Amino acid sequence: MYSVRKIRLAPCEGQGTVGVSVAVCGVCQIQLRRNSGQRRCGMDLIEMIYERQSNPVDMIEVVAVTNDWSFERSGEDEIAMTIEGSWSDYHISFSWMEDYEALHLACAFDVNVPEKRVNEVVKLLFRVNGQVLMGHFDLWQQEHVIIFRQTLLLAGGAEPTNQQVEVLLSSALETCEMYFQAFQFVVWSGMDAKTAIDSVMFETVGEA
Repeated sequence: MYSVRKIRLAPCEGQGTVGVSVAVCGVCQIQLRRNSGQRRCGMDLIEMIYERQSNPVDMIEVVAVTNDWSFERSGEDEIAMTIEGSWSDYHISFSWMEDYEALHLACAFDVNVPEKRVNEVVKLLFRVNGQVLMGHFDLWQQEHVIIFRQTLLLAGGAEPTNQQVEVLLSSALETCEMYFQAFQFVVWSGMDAKTAIDSVMFETVGEA
């Protein structure tokens, strides 16, 4: 149910005071403000204000506990964990970006890119990102580490579900597992980007 109350706003550009009705949802705490007075500008004022009941990172912690994953809550808006994959351990961090209403996932490999292989890795990133449906790979120049990034948008006060979090995480891990060897071939074996990704795609098709 919505509870409605009247508030008063200051006069607008010398005009009379504007009355505003505020409807507050008792469930999702969404406040809908609609101008109930007349303004000479001829425009109605409609403003959406969302008040979240919990931090989305809290849901990440619940999922981690449920799956018995070790994690570290480094702050109110951040949580980090390490998950073992077939090719590598993946260092994963979730960050809540309040200004964008977005839950950001970053997954880093245990692959350090030497300076002499940076250009070829950048070429590989271009080829790989052209095939990735959701998220993208990036090279963190400060540490020369390859990172996979993906974001869950929660605009409008939406709250993440445990299913959404699990799909976000599993999708990131599957993508990292699929292309890890390509980055490994370029960094450690000196292979060029095209040959590396062709080799990975050939192996994937063969396994299927």
